[in-house]
Amino acid sequence: MGSDAFDLLDRQLVHALQVAARAPFSRIAEVLGVSDQTVARRYARLRGEDRLRVLGLTDAQALGEVRWHVRVQCTPDAAAAVAEALARREDTAWVSLSSGGTEINCVTRSRPGQEDHGLLLQQLPRTPQVVGFAAHCVIHTFFGGALSLASKSGALDPRQVAALRGDEPGGRRGGPEPVLEEADRRLLEALALDGRAGLAELAAVTGWSPSTVRRRMEQLQACGVLYFDLEMDWRIFDVRVQTMLWLSVAPAELAATGQALAEHPEVAYACATTGPTNLHAVVLSADVQALYTYLTTRIAALPAVRQVETAPLMRKVKGPGPLLPPRAPGRRG
Repeated sequence: MGSDAFDLLDRQLVHALQVAARAPFSRIAEVLGVSDQTVARRYARLRGEDRLRVLGLTDAQALGEVRWHVRVQCTPDAAAAVAEALARREDTAWVSLSSGGTEINCVTRSRPGQEDHGLLLQQLPRTPQVVGFAAHCVIHTFFGGALSLASKSGALDPRQVAALRGDEPGGRRGGPEPVLEEADRRLLEALALDGRAGLAELAAVTGWSPSTVRRRMEQLQACGVLYFDLEMDWRIFDVRVQTMLWLSVAPAELAATGQALAEHPEVAYACATTGPTNLHAVVLSADVQALYTYLTTRIAALPAVRQVETAPLMRKVKGPGPLLPPRAPGRRG
């Protein structure tokens, strides 16, 4: 599907959902200046074509978990199968193929007290098809999570963003960490599949009343455990090239460089990591020429950057959520 299949209203709808993922269509329609039916129809089309999903996700830091960026080099005949197997695991996200289809990149999380990090140190390195393996711990996130490139797109103006945000829970406000019960886990699993699932559906899943579901979601958002993100076809924003960067930065300049990187309009994700490189980013661009321009202008202007490694993504196998979406026959995969 070409970029001409998407218009400003599609981009505004995506930006609106990034700001207020569960806002009623009537509220979004009022801000966008269109009818409720138009918003509902656009959303149904994008979701039905697997161009857009709203996901309710958990924050690793709020749960005391550790995130790892994993790079796995495989034999050419095995990379796709290994990537698919990784994608089926609930402790992985952002599984993709790069480097000519022989390298897998993914994010995984280890739970508190999980000393062996089973996925990282036990299974992958012992897989016969794996010929190289590296895992880098995420020690700080500069941009990502509930923020995405949609929030940098300018599809909505500041007045529209403020109107949508309204009384939406606005980030972590402190307080004691909640103890997650079995019903909470069922709630979070349902939201990980569909962040806009209705209160009645979530009530049926948890056994709570709709009002209890609403209150519990607000509590989980307020303490930072729950946030909402989008999985989307980036061609909606005229993006065709997604590239991973690994940068080596002078330690004294890591914080300033990471923050500067996070402010670049092309950067969809930026974090500090352990390992031979200490700054990682995902860059989205319209084409390879735009990527070249970015590397030779914005990246070149960062004085503390000593070295840059780039790897364009060839195929996304899994997006930000822990669960793969169910696929109907004939749907785009």
